[in-house]
Amino acid sequence: MREPVKRSYDSSRRQEQARQTRRAVLRAAHDLFVEQGYGRTTITEVARAAGVSPETIYATFKNKATLLHRVWDVTIGGDDDEIPFHERPEVRAIRAEPDLAKRFVLHARFVTTTARRIVPFIRAVQGAAGTEPAAATMLEEMNRQRFAGMGVMAAEAAATGQLSVSEQECREVIWAMTDGHLWHQFVIERGWSDERFAAWIGRVWVATLVRP
Repeated sequence: MREPVKRSYDSSRRQEQARQTRRAVLRAAHDLFVEQGYGRTTITEVARAAGVSPETIYATFKNKATLLHRVWDVTIGGDDDEIPFHERPEVRAIRAEPDLAKRFVLHARFVTTTARRIVPFIRAVQGAAGTEPAAATMLEEMNRQRFAGMGVMAAEAAATGQLSVSEQECREVIWAMTDGHLWHQFVIERGWSDERFAAWIGRVWVATLVRP
């Protein structure tokens, strides 16, 4: 007797459903972490906001600390694609600009644009770091990632031969000015527009880092 032919299983639909579920969870977690704080947010609340069960979140992310880390990955990148930040097309376009002054101006515009997405989450993690070990660990990782990314930018700036300071000083200056604190002070607290802030950061970087 012939065995019945087994139908090939197409998992694409299930994979897409799982991806949409992850996105919903990450959006819900991000919003709750920002609105009410990491420490005060429970997995049950995230599940309710995302329309899934707590068990689904635990099965996907294991725990709240891992969820926090994944939310950061998506927040800084703007999507869930597995692409390192400094390798994203918009960042590569900045890195490819041969004129260092123009490159810093482009970089200033970029970090200002992304600040509106990233800074609220950074401030939420900073606020929780004093009492939540997972948040403190995440804050250290965020700073490490940013320092490494600015290292790439500084090394490539030095390679142009157009820096007026050392590569190390360049790295430390742009690292210190891109943690979101200045953007929040000027734009949120003092009412500057993003355009004005980006232009100011660009002028400062060109004036202090680029050889006349």
